[in-house]
Amino acid sequence: MGDRSFGRRYAAPVTDDPAVLLTRDDVDPAVALLTLNRPVRYNALTVELKTALLAAVQELAKTTDVRALVVTGSGKAFCVGQDLGEHAAALEADPDSAFDTVTEHYNPIVLGLSALPFPVVAAVNGPCVGAGLGFALACDLRVAAAGLKFSTAFVGIGLTADSGLSAGLAHAVGVSRATELLMLNETFTAEDAASWGLVRAVVPGEEVVPAALELARRLAAGPTLAYAEVKRAVRRGAVSDLPTVLAEEAAAQARLAATEDHRAAVDDFLHKRRPEFRGR
Repeated sequence: MGDRSFGRRYAAPVTDDPAVLLTRDDVDPAVALLTLNRPVRYNALTVELKTALLAAVQELAKTTDVRALVVTGSGKAFCVGQDLGEHAAALEADPDSAFDTVTEHYNPIVLGLSALPFPVVAAVNGPCVGAGLGFALACDLRVAAAGLKFSTAFVGIGLTADSGLSAGLAHAVGVSRATELLMLNETFTAEDAASWGLVRAVVPGEEVVPAALELARRLAAGPTLAYAEVKRAVRRGAVSDLPTVLAEEAAAQARLAATEDHRAAVDDFLHKRRPEFRGR
């Protein structure tokens, strides 16, 4: 992606309507805003929306001038998960291929979000269900609207989790609570999520995106190369043994030691100056 090429509207070829909006923050153009844009359907995940979202994430991975991203939903919901009407039609048409979407869409979307080389903040503005919750957990930090409801949803239709939700929940709230949330399929609130450490902050609904953008601007001004290493280290560390973690931390420190950001920040510290990070 060339610099400042955002403002594109990603949509599957079957419609000209924008399924996903990818724009820049008016205050800091280094911050991008990705919006799921099917408000009438509460941003339910149709093939159109999944295809558009995957395309946008892949486009973000190619950019060189984004330093933080906010992900949100338009209208009253963040994302209510798979569109079950479309899923039912897929089951009727060909049961053997109805779940291909997991490997074709869900898995690469989650992997793409988690691998972006800059911080990603989920602005969870409304109901967040199933794969929508998986997408929110694939982001690095979360800000949620007061009173909104989360749900895992999968066992309610006789399924187990996809979109990385089993791992994301276990890492965020622990194995015991993750098992409870997945098995009992009980809704929980933004306030519950905050008490468990799943979201960073709970704010009034109209303040969710502004609060997430403010957090993203703060991150965009920081050491983005170090943030990228933090993202990798935390995700690997959650599933690796201690010797592996120590070796990978040492390798990451060596990579960062060679950066201009590190050398300049050390010099700024010694001279009592505020560091300015440039991502190189």
